[in-house]
Amino acid sequence: MNDAVAPEDKQRVKTLLDALANAAPDALRRRLEAVYHPDAHWRGSHPLNELHGVDAIEEKVWRPLLTALPDLERRDDLLIGGRYQGRNYVGMVGHYAGVFERDWLDIPATRQPAYLRYGEFHQLEDGKIIQSTALLDLLDLMRQAGFWPLPPSLGLEAMWPGPISGDGVSLNGRDEEASAASLELCLAMQKSLDNQLVERADLLNMAQKKHWHPKMMWHGPSGIGACRGLKGFVDGHQRPFRLAFPVRHYGNSHYVRIGDGPFAATAGWPSVTARHEGEWLGAAPTGREIKMRVMDFYLCDEGRVRENWVPIDVIDMQRQMGVDLMAKLRRWRAETAERRRA
Repeated sequence: MNDAVAPEDKQRVKTLLDALANAAPDALRRRLEAVYHPDAHWRGSHPLNELHGVDAIEEKVWRPLLTALPDLERRDDLLIGGRYQGRNYVGMVGHYAGVFERDWLDIPATRQPAYLRYGEFHQLEDGKIIQSTALLDLLDLMRQAGFWPLPPSLGLEAMWPGPISGDGVSLNGRDEEASAASLELCLAMQKSLDNQLVERADLLNMAQKKHWHPKMMWHGPSGIGACRGLKGFVDGHQRPFRLAFPVRHYGNSHYVRIGDGPFAATAGWPSVTARHEGEWLGAAPTGREIKMRVMDFYLCDEGRVRENWVPIDVIDMQRQMGVDLMAKLRRWRAETAERRRA
């Protein structure tokens, strides 16, 4: 069941997170306490993973990030809200932006503007965030810093645009009937994916075809990239993924499913479990069961899915497949420093 959240909840989350991103060092703790419940649970991309309490959120996430990008700001392209299983959520897609002045998570500072892509869900309780889930595209930040540890992406590596409709951030209420219809459409599309087909002709003509708009855009994470149209999606992501993970289980652990006007979103921690039986993004098959941290944000148009923004924790998936991209980053930095000294 999907229910709308109050417009003031969306406004509150946006205002609080904007203020947090703009916090001066001496104001950070005060603003964190205004945003987060004392028992808040923060989940994010590897190597940040899971944190509990405001102290840990400050020490591991916000103070290092604000040190690395002192002029940080949030640029929300999509902001939606809804209720799922009695819980209130605000979901957001956008970029943190600022000059990358100091190293962060071993990613070398560029002293140039940087854009850190995010997909987020924030669960509200008594006016504060009790749980945040934030998939930060750290691989894309590495790319901006000059490090690329994977084969060339099949899709386009670029900043994600906001929705073509231009109304991704609405702090007002949206039509509840349209909200329910958007969520229903996206869940039906997801259900159509629950098969084992891998041949290109089959993928282009299976049930998913009726759910995707002819001008669909699939905005994938760094390492996969963006794909245009059903053919682009099948060739750039879906078929390579299915060949690597022929047995998959979708959506069994969704913690959120919401619709908000023409938009909808789902996410799980993890969203997908799959057996790694083929090469994927350069990682040789391991036979291991891989758990995928994934979010899906959708724009519906003309009764079909027009756009799909898909944050995926690629670094964590590679880690489960025996490839430590963070270690590769550190080796690259050491080798680069050695060459400069030579």
